Amino acid sequence: MNSPTFRLQDYAFEHPDELVASAPAEPRDSSRLLVLDRASGKVEHALFSDIGRWLKPGDHLVLNRTKVLPVRLQGRKPTGGKVEVLLIRELAPGCWTAMASRVKAGQKILLDSGTHAMVESVAQDGESLLRFSTTDVRGYLARHGTAPLPPYILKKRLKGSLPSDIESYQTVYAQEDGSIAAPTAGLHFTPDLLRRLRDAGVRTVELTLHVGRGTFKPVTVEDIRQHDMLPERYSVPLEAVRALDQARREGKRVVAVGTTSVRVLETLARDPSKLEGETGLFIRPGHEFLGVDALLTNFHLPMSTPLFLACAFAGKERLFAAYREALERRYRLFSYGDAMLIA
Repeated sequence: MNSPTFRLQDYAFEHPDELVASAPAEPRDSSRLLVLDRASGKVEHALFSDIGRWLKPGDHLVLNRTKVLPVRLQGRKPTGGKVEVLLIRELAPGCWTAMASRVKAGQKILLDSGTHAMVESVAQDGESLLRFSTTDVRGYLARHGTAPLPPYILKKRLKGSLPSDIESYQTVYAQEDGSIAAPTAGLHFTPDLLRRLRDAGVRTVELTLHVGRGTFKPVTVEDIRQHDMLPERYSVPLEAVRALDQARREGKRVVAVGTTSVRVLETLARDPSKLEGETGLFIRPGHEFLGVDALLTNFHLPMSTPLFLACAFAGKERLFAAYREALERRYRLFSYGDAMLIA
């Protein structure tokens, strides 16, 4: 087996812009599915609705039930300049960290319905601390916020058109508010497909990782081992821990739905007593997987942390060979794109 590479440029690849999906498949489970056998490198192609062919009775699908908040806001400076705001984390009622374009400490950001936010500070990495004129920011977001779609999707949309997308950018099992990006591997499931899988003996286990900046923070260091993975909040119900423990005792597979689920499972495998908290676990080639037997994921951006994780699980050469085949067959890419099962 080849030694892992840690050079950032080794995880770059070219892709046609027209393959970047700007909207989800409709219905959700009509997306395509590439199945990669990580032991042999064999690749198969199907529709996502056929995923049950590769799942066995007793397999445990691990779902991230986080719910995306509509945290994107359009504001303006008192001088009239536009300000795009992406809220990140609530620190206290009315006080949030955020990424806001072209602002400095002491500025006021004017928002719809007479609401405003004061920029209290701006960190070196561009993260701002905002204090709103209302303490019910979540209520305000429900009325005026839009889905925090990735920039590569927004730039493909019509200029000035920012549809909410909050329902399509949400898994059907989302329950707990807290994410600023979707755990996109789960977007392919429909209630009917989940029901059919359960009827076939596939079990589901739910946990939570609230996706923050850590998942999509750009990697700017040449040696990826030097990347600083920002921590994200997670929690695992006790019944989920018991179900997973029983699955392992019975020799059943743990199938992680998405890289966020993997990071929680691998964190828990290293400290089974810590059922909630924050994880900054950075999974890259060379990682020893202790809690995951199969991974359902999407096709990831070049040189991104989810791509490193997928390479760690499948092996970089096999994953990149599968990506090349997917590109040849015109699979749709990234958040709203098609899916891959690595087993």
